[in-house]
Amino acid sequence: MSTDVATGAESTTTAITSAPEEASRERIYRYLLFACASVSILVTVGIVVVLTSGALEFFAGYDPVDFFFGTEWVIDRQKLGVLPLLSGTILVTVLSAMVALPIGLAAAAYLSEYASPRARSILKPALEILAGIPTVVYGYFALVYVTPFLAALGLPVGTFNVLSASIMVGIMIVPMVSSLSEDAMSAVPDSLRQAGYGLGATKYEVSTGIVIPAAISGIFSSFILALSRAIGETMIVAVAMGQSPQLLNLADPLANVFQSNQPMTAGMIQLVNAENAAGPIYRSMFAIGLTLFVVTFAMNLASNRIAARYREEYE
Repeated sequence: MSTDVATGAESTTTAITSAPEEASRERIYRYLLFACASVSILVTVGIVVVLTSGALEFFAGYDPVDFFFGTEWVIDRQKLGVLPLLSGTILVTVLSAMVALPIGLAAAAYLSEYASPRARSILKPALEILAGIPTVVYGYFALVYVTPFLAALGLPVGTFNVLSASIMVGIMIVPMVSSLSEDAMSAVPDSLRQAGYGLGATKYEVSTGIVIPAAISGIFSSFILALSRAIGETMIVAVAMGQSPQLLNLADPLANVFQSNQPMTAGMIQLVNAENAAGPIYRSMFAIGLTLFVVTFAMNLASNRIAARYREEYE
């Protein structure tokens, strides 16, 4: 009896002694995790500060109206209108979306609804390998293989053209669309599927009429994130798209698709490598970067708002 009481007293004393140690470790973990979480915020703030300060220096010596509404981008003549670069960025993003979104969504639907567990365990990692390939390899593939293939089909493509670069950018972002969309579809409760089957629906009808609408917020978020990745892509467009910025011809947009063009990211690379990149020409790189940052930030913000608006919560 006395032995049991003594043992219980020792356990209580040990628990009381270890409680401050546990609390101290918890505080250390909390501060460490907070520091790690703060790094991303500090990096983002640092990027914004650098881009904004450099852009303000540029606009101090160059008219903002000429920059944002100028229709020519010619470095040698200091014609620094961003519209041709923005036009090239939008064009390659739209074309790559036409490639990536339907393929990625179809792959996600197959992995989530049709593939066996064994097939999913093989196909999903294999598909995600595409995301690990260096983008310069995609650019080289577009220049050496895709462009000659398009020319063999009879399309009037030049050596550098928007179409081949857009195809490879689209293939590059397919894993992002498929992986995130598949995760959103897999999160849909099986009870919804079983309800559809109970009403006599086929697997295709359940997939397209129940699962995809139920996961639409996650699917749309994957679309926006993939397009943001396409907007910021650099090496593929720098290698395969050329360095001839052109304003989009609304009367004949296909003419721009088969010709060389230049997006904002490739324009920044050209500025860094230009021999006369000094003064306003060099500082224009910060103005382009700030414009690109604002565009991608607006897209991500819209994605979060729409995802929150249509998010389904299941119990």
